[in-house]
Amino acid sequence: MAYETILRADDMSMARVLITALRAHGFHPFESGDGGLPGVPAVFGQKGVPIEVPEEEATDARLLAEDLLREMREQME
Repeated sequence: MAYETILRADDMSMARVLITALRAHGFHPFESGDGGLPGVPAVFGQKGVPIEVPEEEATDARLLAEDLLREMREQME
């Protein structure tokens, strides 16, 4: 199964929330785990944590994830 990156979360905590929300809405996001050593910042680079879903779900999942990410960022302000 091929996966497509639909967006990049600011950090791992935000990525976990997005992955959980996508699963709750019936999508099948790839969970890559923490991706590194404890205490090592920016393991995923400056672009953030990639959120990936199967290619056939990418269009709909991207719309939901972008909306959720926007709402999360607004709540943080």
